[in-house]
Amino acid sequence: MGQVLPLVTRQGDRIAIVSGLRTPFARQATAFHGIPAVDLGKMVVGELLARSEIPAEVIEQLVFGQVVQMPEAPNIAREIVLGTGMNVHTDAYSVSRACATSFQAIANVAESLMAGTIRAGIAGGADSSSVLPIGVSKKLARVLVDVNKARTMSQRLKLFSRLRLRDLMPVPPAVAEYSTGLRMGDTAEQMAKTYGITREQQDALAHRSHQRAAQAWSDGKLKEEVMTAFIPPYKQPLVEDNNIRGNSSLADYARLRPAFDRKHGTVTAANSTPLTDGAAAVILMTESRAKELGLVPLGYLRSYAFTAIDVWQDMLLGPAWSTPLALERAGLTMSDLTLIDMHEAFAAQTLANIQLLGSERFARDVLGRAHATGEVDDSKFNVLGGSIGLRASLRGDRRADDYPDIA
Repeated sequence: MGQVLPLVTRQGDRIAIVSGLRTPFARQATAFHGIPAVDLGKMVVGELLARSEIPAEVIEQLVFGQVVQMPEAPNIAREIVLGTGMNVHTDAYSVSRACATSFQAIANVAESLMAGTIRAGIAGGADSSSVLPIGVSKKLARVLVDVNKARTMSQRLKLFSRLRLRDLMPVPPAVAEYSTGLRMGDTAEQMAKTYGITREQQDALAHRSHQRAAQAWSDGKLKEEVMTAFIPPYKQPLVEDNNIRGNSSLADYARLRPAFDRKHGTVTAANSTPLTDGAAAVILMTESRAKELGLVPLGYLRSYAFTAIDVWQDMLLGPAWSTPLALERAGLTMSDLTLIDMHEAFAAQTLANIQLLGSERFARDVLGRAHATGEVDDSKFNVLGGSIGLRASLRGDRRADDYPDIA
């Protein structure tokens, strides 16, 4: 076991999670169509402050994440502060770390708390796959810059004459990794082939997740963490996630064709997550500040870890690399965990990470560790279908010795 790194302030205060909330998640181009991420962020932060009854002036910092940033509002955090009636002097900045963006926001607020520069902050993230920055071709962009510098009309017309019809076509945001050109689905296909993950296994995991999520909604287990979203023109509020296939069967999954490798692939639209719009946020404080305000923490941040790996092959293995490091820093083992939530971008990606967490060979030959991190107990894994950072703290049956892991 390596060195334990306790997450405490210089005064020995633990980092407390005192409240959390998210919007319902909406499939692309449905309920949140036309609503930019910044407005989703304002929606959830405003409701979080109202529900928690924590005065806005108590919050000294807001860190928010957005994967696909909008040019007109690159610092989404600052816009959320201004749009929710918070103190205009509240420190606010934005972060981006792909799928781990909101985790990075939480880590940044935690580090400010540990440094003693703040005593309370909000961390969160918002993204919209329905409102995206649409670009222009490189040739058109260059001509527009040159036109702006031109002094005469004839110079401008000469520059425009260089353009062809194809140069005027809008350019949607790239969905591929910049350095490799690989889409996330291409990487998921790589992982399925590398680790021998079958189509049937992927479909089964995806079906399990949708069934568990549907059951969680039916049982009322998600009410505490999800707000009701009132959407212009305010005729029909969004109360639940609308991207859950609760009535599907495994036979339905089997009918779909591969989405990325058309000839030999196993990754389909059904065993991948749909493009989604939504936002989530949590309030973090030092333990002493929470006590001053009469707040009972939902839980405490024990450790976190980020790792970087090769992007050319099996890029989505972050949980298999970072989980052992986070456990080591917390002084815990896999068997100590009472809940394991892992981001399910693709069933193939999730299954590959589960496989490697239990692999002695991967631990020894790749991570340089003596033993595997540990087998994932299915009864503890993504018990409500998907994964979200605040769920571990909002469980109604939580105990003082609960140790959830979020990957």
